[in-house]
Amino acid sequence: MTAASELESTTRLTPRFDEHGLIACVVTDAEDGRVLMLAHMNEDALARTMATGEAWFWSRSRQKLWRKGEESGNTLKVVECLIDCDQDALLLKARVGGKGQACHTGRRSCFYRRVAIGRSRDAALTFVEG
Repeated sequence: MTAASELESTTRLTPRFDEHGLIACVVTDAEDGRVLMLAHMNEDALARTMATGEAWFWSRSRQKLWRKGEESGNTLKVVECLIDCDQDALLLKARVGGKGQACHTGRRSCFYRRVAIGRSRDAALTFVEG
């Protein structure tokens, strides 16, 4: 077997962190599957998430570990954690606590603006959520 096929068929968690020690993490609503946010985890954030069932991340802008909701109250209770085929990306299925807002802007999802396809890059974004 090749290293890639071993990685794709193993039952052992061996996350592949990037050169900055981070792994991308997509978070979806456990009930309806809506994408809520994209964040990054370092090894400590992943370990804390697995141990507590609460979502922890590494803030690239603040350069610190943070538990989602520690300031806003909008926590993420992890229902399921999946890792992709080559173990370099995570998917958390979670329930949002607090007011149900995953985004720091007060919206349910961080993905609230549409980019026009088939138009120039400088086309205006369209809000898809209030």
